[in-house]
Amino acid sequence: YLSMDYILDKPLQSLLTPDNVSSKDDKKTFEGFQDCMDEIKNHIPEEKHKTTPLFLGATAGMRLLEASKIMGKLRDFLSKQNFQFHNASIITGQEEGLYGWITVNYLKENFLQVRLEKTVGSMDLGGASTQIAFQVQERGEGPDYMHVKLYGYPYTVYTHSFLCYGKNEADKRVLDKESSDPAYIINPCYPRGFNITTKASSIYDTECIPKPKNYNSGQEFYMVGGSDSEKCGQIVKSIFNFQNCPSKQCSFNGVEQPPVTGDFMVTLVDTAVDTSNGKSDLGQFNIAVGNFCNTDWAKVVQKHWISDTYLKTYCFASHYVLTLLADGYKFDNETWKNIHFEQKIKETNIGWSLGYMLSMSNMIPSEVKEITPMTNPVFAGLIFLFSALIIVTAVLGFIILIRTCY
Repeated sequence: YLSMDYILDKPLQSLLTPDNVSSKDDKKTFEGFQDCMDEIKNHIPEEKHKTTPLFLGATAGMRLLEASKIMGKLRDFLSKQNFQFHNASIITGQEEGLYGWITVNYLKENFLQVRLEKTVGSMDLGGASTQIAFQVQERGEGPDYMHVKLYGYPYTVYTHSFLCYGKNEADKRVLDKESSDPAYIINPCYPRGFNITTKASSIYDTECIPKPKNYNSGQEFYMVGGSDSEKCGQIVKSIFNFQNCPSKQCSFNGVEQPPVTGDFMVTLVDTAVDTSNGKSDLGQFNIAVGNFCNTDWAKVVQKHWISDTYLKTYCFASHYVLTLLADGYKFDNETWKNIHFEQKIKETNIGWSLGYMLSMSNMIPSEVKEITPMTNPVFAGLIFLFSALIIVTAVLGFIILIRTCY
């Protein structure tokens, strides 16, 4: 299977240019696809190419573009490959969340012939969107409650996707709130002593943020670090709406969500908190975030051997995870203990793409063939017949033995 997230990022927008075919960026984009296809061909024996199914699923980045032309060109490209091409489509946010849930539980072998009462919830903090999905016992109604049947057992899964609230897009939304004076911006999420000059295009070339008046993509913003954890947390929270809730309980932006239950797997995000062992405590997480975000840049770089490009975002990313999980999805001191931060299970990424492939290729059947147990009379009859055969065989053997001896 082929996942668009594996291949593309910024080049996607280049496919919207009027002269698609001749665009230099367009050529680079399809070169990326060709590189990926070459990699696939190296892993699959050539004699099996024609019988290997090929699917392409596109997620949040493509939903932002709503680019039917792009998908048409991709279908043409993939249909010319020497594989059994089925389809290229943009999946919905709910489907993305559901496929992530299927991936996690499939890898943990929770979909067995004997149904397990508990499954594991999944959260993907993503780039353009964030998803949450977990099994609920009640049969909810609405698009966020998806009813699936796997191995003959029904599941009701609550799943919701928040477009423009993935980690990368949330970072841009935070920077947008800080860019009042382009000449000198104090960013409380950056460490004191750190400074950077960035272009407006790095913030506003997205469908998630309205462009300001007199927008100039080449305009430069000069940002300096403030090392203020409290202010950083306030700005991060300001991009969410926790006030309006038309139902009993909401996550944010007025979206209804039942209480989280059971264990959860969260795709690992680089933050100031060490979650390498897979687990953390909410109180300790909060303290670690505050300690890191109030630290100067000189001390930060001494402790972390990581590229500045990523290290400068650690404070924001930590507050983002804390705000999204605690204030958004309503994890408290107790339920936070059920969160496991992981990137892989059994050396396999826990993103949505595996679940998508399993679903598209019907590798997880909705029904299983049941072997009807024998009724008591049939079982008794077989036992009688088997016993009779043993007795007859024994008698014949005894008679043959006597005749042979005498």
